[in-house]
Amino acid sequence: MLLGRAYFAVQAFAGAAWWIAVFTVPFVREATLGRLDPIVVAAFDIPLFVVASALAALGTRTAALVAAGWTVVVAAALAVYATITTEAGWGVLIMAAAAAASIVAVLLQTTGRVPTEWIVRGPFAFRAADDHARRGAYAATTGGQIVVFWGLFLVVLPMIIAFLERRWGVGFEFAAFVPPAGVVVFVLASALGLSSAFVMSTRGHGTPLPSAMPNRLVIAGPYRWVRNPMAVAGILQGVAVGLILSSWLVVAYAIVGSLLWNYAVRPSEEADLEARFGDDFLRYARNVRCWWPRVPRRTQVGDTL
Repeated sequence: MLLGRAYFAVQAFAGAAWWIAVFTVPFVREATLGRLDPIVVAAFDIPLFVVASALAALGTRTAALVAAGWTVVVAAALAVYATITTEAGWGVLIMAAAAAASIVAVLLQTTGRVPTEWIVRGPFAFRAADDHARRGAYAATTGGQIVVFWGLFLVVLPMIIAFLERRWGVGFEFAAFVPPAGVVVFVLASALGLSSAFVMSTRGHGTPLPSAMPNRLVIAGPYRWVRNPMAVAGILQGVAVGLILSSWLVVAYAIVGSLLWNYAVRPSEEADLEARFGDDFLRYARNVRCWWPRVPRRTQVGDTL
């Protein structure tokens, strides 16, 4: 709760400082508002963003909801405006970040926590795959998942982000060697991801998707060196795509995705693994790191070694 209020205090101060800069520094006004009339925008934004954030910092929950809701509306409206006019791109990024942070702050202030468990509900709830299916079926299902998820998260979304980055005028020029380097990283990361998926489907009798989790604890192949090789591969792939497209926003998208996975999804996944595999998983987790590869200690966990 205190952390949420602290965030709104910072947001109120930053919002006030931003409006002072808007009215005194032409570059700030142009980069964040384009040709929008700052007086008209300020008439709404100062009470609903700056003042509401200040009241939220003092503990008024209604003000926190107003500030967060208004921030989301402004971020969406600026995104439409910037996409149509190619103006105010930096304003979009600032308000989008503020909107996400405001939502988290509201949750902290109203509930004292961020309810990340909603991510793994419904079709994404953790469930073991059908252990009676043929081994080839696991591999086929995993292959289909790879096509869909890689196509969405490594092609469609990065292309949209890169387009908006150019449209909003917030891009930077990358050195000539960066895209080729991105290709090398992408190939290596993809090899890691494919080999991890193959081991999981053939040894674990399941798929990477939470709704069809492996029936056996997998500690073979890349899983001997790092607990989440597919997550590592996905993050590196996302960064590589950003390098290939010369898009810092796509790189940021990959990094934000890694943070969401690590802090929102991984705890639930590991709780499920502990519940299903008990001491075997706990011993494995002690011996093998989540992100940084290292030579594991000798471990005996059934036939998945």
